[in-house]
Amino acid sequence: MPYEKLSDLPESVREHLPKHAQEIYRAAFNSAWELYDHVEETSHKVAWAAVKNEYVKDEDTGRWKKK
Repeated sequence: MPYEKLSDLPESVREHLPKHAQEIYRAAFNSAWELYDHVEETSHKVAWAAVKNEYVKDEDTGRWKKK
């Protein structure tokens, strides 16, 4: 199930990631969805890996910030 807009993302993604990171997540998920024959678990893993390429979770605050 590809995500058409940011508001379609899972609540855990929407509530914790900054907007730009959500855009990265959505694009990576949708691409992986097609590439890996609609395997949802793999698509989420690819999406998180893409976010982690550009963002890191601050251990003190728990907030995601750009590297």
